[in-house]
Amino acid sequence: MKIGLVSPYDLAVPGGVNSHIHHLAENFTALGHEVRLIAPSSDISKLGPNSIAIGRPRSIPAGGSIARMAISPRLAQPVRRILAEEAFDVVHVHEPLVSFLPIQFLRFSNAVNVGTFHAARESGARLYIYTRRLLSHSFRRLDGKIAVSRAAAGLIAPHFPGYYNIIPNGVDVERFSAPAEPLTRLNDGKVNILFVGRLEKRKGLSYLLRAFAQVKAARPDTRLLIVGGYDARQKRGYERWVKESGLPDVEFVGVVSNEELPRYHHSAQIFCAPNTGNESQGIILLEAMAAGCPVVASNIDGFADVLTHGVEGLLVRPKDADALAGALLDLVDNPSLRSAMGARGSERAQYFSWEQVSQRVLSYYERLMYEKLDIPSHRETKLVEAS
Repeated sequence: MKIGLVSPYDLAVPGGVNSHIHHLAENFTALGHEVRLIAPSSDISKLGPNSIAIGRPRSIPAGGSIARMAISPRLAQPVRRILAEEAFDVVHVHEPLVSFLPIQFLRFSNAVNVGTFHAARESGARLYIYTRRLLSHSFRRLDGKIAVSRAAAGLIAPHFPGYYNIIPNGVDVERFSAPAEPLTRLNDGKVNILFVGRLEKRKGLSYLLRAFAQVKAARPDTRLLIVGGYDARQKRGYERWVKESGLPDVEFVGVVSNEELPRYHHSAQIFCAPNTGNESQGIILLEAMAAGCPVVASNIDGFADVLTHGVEGLLVRPKDADALAGALLDLVDNPSLRSAMGARGSERAQYFSWEQVSQRVLSYYERLMYEKLDIPSHRETKLVEAS
């Protein structure tokens, strides 16, 4: 099978959708399929041999983040050329209705067209409300529709009704479950609470800091680690709050390499995700669970799909620092509960391995190809009423 995986986002910049298509491509190729990754790129030197760059990405504010997408409407000719040259069996567009590139592929592709909807942000709903009429033709060109979670399906389905096959994002289970040496400086007897994410408002760090102040006052042998990408401006406000509050043992670690990140998970006794909403799926939860780390997280749609309260971790009311502190203290005080939840989380994460997710996507392709190829024969069949 020859498969084109289309992303609207700058292929040279790491991100959730691009990570998704890279993992699909890796697993599809290992199973003997021919794959092309197609997306705009700001640096073609970073692209692999199976990648095709098309369009020049621009930075566009989107849902509290910055998305780098190609916004030029002059993509029709290169898209038609790529489709003619590659002759794909399947064209799989990701976030199919958010930029010109996937829309142009849907416009001209005669292959089996599949779309995956990743987002679950309220700003996306507003986009669909305003553009529904304009995008309806592109939507009808989809032979199959995937949503990565119920939350993602819940965003798109009210505006574009239809059947959405729920196939989640995957997680690199082996990378996070493999034995990793804890960082020496963190292996000092303190209970480490790990936060991983950008310092955007919706990530909920302000609530975690207030919760940790309560935890630290009650249990001095605790530490909060804040890992992820952020700029000086974002960090400054949180650091000021920590300093003015006199709150010790809060470390702003910043960005760490892919190789080093699992060491932070294996150095932590608790993982905390205090996000306030607009999360399509809890990938950060799954990474922690794969590492055997129990989780305290906000009870929001994207997280509740992957974690069951009291089984792999604890879910608390969003934007509630007191509830967050209570759940953290429950785990700080109970090592055996942490161990049991960590073991169940590790088992649960296996369901989301990229090997399983990729096979589910391939099986969906095969069903769609069968249905599309079978349509003409159904149309030719005439039913004759028995005499």
